[in-house]
Amino acid sequence: MPSQTLSTKLAPPAAEQLKAQAMEPWLFPVFFLSGSAALVYQVVWQRALYAIYGVDILSVTIVVTAFMLGLGLGSLAGGALSRRYPQAAVTLFALSELGIGLYGAFSLRLFALIAEVTHGIGHVATGGVAFLLVALPAMLMGATLPLLVAHAASRSRNVGRSLGNLYFTNTLGAAFGAILAARYLLGGLGLRATAEVAAALNVFLGVLVMVLRRGRRGEP
Repeated sequence: MPSQTLSTKLAPPAAEQLKAQAMEPWLFPVFFLSGSAALVYQVVWQRALYAIYGVDILSVTIVVTAFMLGLGLGSLAGGALSRRYPQAAVTLFALSELGIGLYGAFSLRLFALIAEVTHGIGHVATGGVAFLLVALPAMLMGATLPLLVAHAASRSRNVGRSLGNLYFTNTLGAAFGAILAARYLLGGLGLRATAEVAAALNVFLGVLVMVLRRGRRGEP
């Protein structure tokens, strides 16, 4: 009888602990859509920059390198921020999404403006400009993964599981976004409208996460 009473008293706290350690369901659809938007941008920006600066092996290398380097640098920055401000990881993720959306909404106009200013400055110089145009927003995209992993790991107490689940979700979303952009959005909407759709998605995700975070204030 005493053991039954003890187990009954321990059950609710144990259940609450398991619930607290579970990964929040919203993480997966949000990060799936975030990955989708990122690859829509990559497809759009590649085509826009190729139209401005031409298509050759150097141009392709510059754009892809800028995107991947930006993601890597952003990941390092996001990891550092998540360690320094662990309680603000979700808020920083939301701000990153809002920043990506703001840049994405005006990106093609910016590209066109920079193209006019840099016209005729040489292939190497224009390559450097194209590199910077893509690398800066890619850094914000790269920061999103470590920020969400830090938040998820603080709840699940399992970094490997959190990283694996979120990386898989984001990669799956990226593949979906690439297919969506190449097969449907670009042909039906054009470059600018496609970029604006991705930007609207980023802004929506940023606002949604802010609202969700406010509703769960006080949780890690």
